Amino acid sequence: MKWLNFFVKFRLWIGLVLMSLAIYINFQAGFWPAFVVYLLAVICILGHFLLGPMRLIQTAMEEGDMVGAKKIVDSIKFPKLLIKPIRSVYYTIQGNLAMATQDFEGAEKLMKKGLSLGGTFTKQAEGPSFLQLGMLNIQKGDMKQGESYIRQAIRAGLPDNENNAAAYLQLCSIMMNKREFRAAKEYFRKAKSFKATTPQIVDQIKQIEKYITRMPG
Repeated sequence: MKWLNFFVKFRLWIGLVLMSLAIYINFQAGFWPAFVVYLLAVICILGHFLLGPMRLIQTAMEEGDMVGAKKIVDSIKFPKLLIKPIRSVYYTIQGNLAMATQDFEGAEKLMKKGLSLGGTFTKQAEGPSFLQLGMLNIQKGDMKQGESYIRQAIRAGLPDNENNAAAYLQLCSIMMNKREFRAAKEYFRKAKSFKATTPQIVDQIKQIEKYITRMPG
């Protein structure tokens, strides 16, 4: 909805204009005629600071515009004013953007910060966030911590077949590196059972399948 994106983008300015109009009406006709305009102004201004432009960030990320998403995130000057669930989303998105620029240390700190805030949204996002932390630690070479996070992701619950397949493939790779071949085969079977369609995951399954059947165990 373009009109909603427009409203979110200019919500603060709309609120300030409405507040000016309310003050003018108040001066000309009294408080009660201006009450509704005051109320709308306060809703717009509070919405800007408490809810932030999360819809705009989500739209930019869905369109693959990471530069645009980062600009919108950077426009949030007072993140501590965001309500807790939105603040959790804010730090999680910042973590994703940091990962995109390979700032792994910064990404880990931000994603942990998002998880620490708790709340309903965070509970729903726990699994994917732990999975990202796991993959991040694996990229850093910390296989032990990476495995721990991925197991936490599976326990917390992952939202779709793609995430589940990715988690079990990571565990399969970790077990192969540890030469625990029986466990590796079991995790590989679980990964395949989710029938992922993402090209990257499908290709990874094909690559592992070439030699996993020749493993002992």
